[in-house]
Amino acid sequence: MAPTIPEERTRGRDVSKNDNHPQLLNIDELAQRLGITARHVRRLVAEKRVPYYKVGRLVRFDEAEISVWLATRRVPASRTA
Repeated sequence: MAPTIPEERTRGRDVSKNDNHPQLLNIDELAQRLGITARHVRRLVAEKRVPYYKVGRLVRFDEAEISVWLATRRVPASRTA
């Protein structure tokens, strides 16, 4: 099921899902999905440790790029004998 966009973000605009445009997240949404604070997300951005887009003064994150970024940082479990 596709995530819905809260009404306060759409402001009455038609925001039907378009496959040509990536689903962008704001700082608070990314923080919630990662289970970290918005402050920590801002720090990751400042240190350029997370992929992001600048739209004017706004910072946005592509869901697909974040998924790839997370996958590349996965640490496999060690085997205990």
